[in-house]
Amino acid sequence: MAKILILANNDVGLYKFRKELIEELVKDNEVHVSLPNGDFIPKLKELGCKFIETPISRRGTNPITDLKLLINYRRIIKDIKPDQVLTYTIKPNVYGGLASRMSDVPCIANITGLGTAVENGGILQKVTLFLYKLSLKKAKCVFFQNKENEEFIIKKKIISGTHRLIPGSGVNVDYYSLLDYPSDETINFLFIARVMKEKGIDQYLEAADYIKVKYPNTVFHILGYCEDAYEDKLKEMQGKKIIEYHGMQTDVRGFQKISHCTIHPTYYPEGMSNVLLESASCGRPIITTNRSGCREIVDDGVNGYVIEQQNSTDLINKIEKFLELDYESKKQLGLAGRKKVENEFDREFVVKAYLDEISK
Repeated sequence: MAKILILANNDVGLYKFRKELIEELVKDNEVHVSLPNGDFIPKLKELGCKFIETPISRRGTNPITDLKLLINYRRIIKDIKPDQVLTYTIKPNVYGGLASRMSDVPCIANITGLGTAVENGGILQKVTLFLYKLSLKKAKCVFFQNKENEEFIIKKKIISGTHRLIPGSGVNVDYYSLLDYPSDETINFLFIARVMKEKGIDQYLEAADYIKVKYPNTVFHILGYCEDAYEDKLKEMQGKKIIEYHGMQTDVRGFQKISHCTIHPTYYPEGMSNVLLESASCGRPIITTNRSGCREIVDDGVNGYVIEQQNSTDLINKIEKFLELDYESKKQLGLAGRKKVENEFDREFVVKAYLDEISK
């Protein structure tokens, strides 16, 4: 059996967004996964993966810590002797790609978003792009999740080999099945993301504060891990019944059942928003920002609305536009989203792309 080594930065994302690919890979290959320990590791083992615990400082910029990660990856590759390495997210792409290149092992990288270091420019961008160039120059294939990231990397001459555009991580359209649209006596909005500034939480809270007074039959739900800076604000607004905060949820489908619309006002540099893909797959209209990784999933006025990023007024206007629609029109937005996901974002498209490249 061939050996495949997968390098990633967390267990939740690997299981939720790569499960179907892993199920295919373990049929004919010995699959090793290298990532930090977590609650989903037993599930990955159940799929047939061999687990290698590998600490990663996901957002840290300490060069000593990153050098240790590179050394760790080189040791893992030397021990396992994989025939193929698959990498996801920034640090595994950079240091896993570099370790693969140094070890002369074929590598397939997935750009799941370029991150704030590249987005914000400056010296950190130059360092990050230099590291990308070192690690990805000899990659057998680089997958991009949106056109903007692909064009940027090619323009900067970071890669020289095969590259392909895939529809993000795709979505399992059976797991996120089309749900009945709920009655609209009460209109439920969903915010599903880490509660942090770059995810647009400020705009969502401002909109909730305004809309709730004008439209008392609305409920603004928030699902996701809350960063310390927002804890007090969420408690205060929940106490005033402006929002309902539900914390981190491992399965959001129960909330999708009662939802009428997902609001995702992010300006975080994403590859392709899984929140939007899952919501649209369930037949829910979406309101999101006009930026790569989000705009691809929304045909404005067809399955939702596009807003300017960091613009609370525009968000409020689009929410009001949605609220003024009759029940059937709201429902049709959701059905159009489901059709778009089936045609363009089915996870099977992603699995096939990987199997094609691995077979080469």
